[in-house]
Amino acid sequence: MRISLFAVGRLKAGPEKELASRYLERFEKTGPAVGLEFVRLTEVTESKASNADTRKREEAAALEKALPEGALLVLLDERGKSLDSEAFAETISRFRDSGKRDLMIAIGGADGLDPALQSKASAVLNLGNMTWPHQLVRILIAEQLYRAVTILSGHPYHRA
Repeated sequence: MRISLFAVGRLKAGPEKELASRYLERFEKTGPAVGLEFVRLTEVTESKASNADTRKREEAAALEKALPEGALLVLLDERGKSLDSEAFAETISRFRDSGKRDLMIAIGGADGLDPALQSKASAVLNLGNMTWPHQLVRILIAEQLYRAVTILSGHPYHRA
């Protein structure tokens, strides 16, 4: 399964970008052994609209434009379901085994994601009850993708 990330906002050069890239590179190297391939990161500029609802709609339109045809969509949202790492790995495995070729994981902008996207999503997940800055969300999901691969392959990186 080909996995891509969609992010509203761009990471500037610095430690956050380096750490996210490091985990995505690890995922790229280890994912194919379990049938997972990282294909791309799509970053879009935050909407400049004057109100939050319009910004979310414009950002959702950019996401839909980037979404491969027939792809599964996972939204990261504070109101989503919280999973531990093993359940996240199982979810990724189940998606992989569903017969769909593509999966996109979406990180919204400062205002969150357009609620209309939830009806199109295969899953809506959160990364805990706290609110995280965009830069850290990118690192957290990159690390969890790598961790999922290690769990699925039986690698000792994940120790419970």
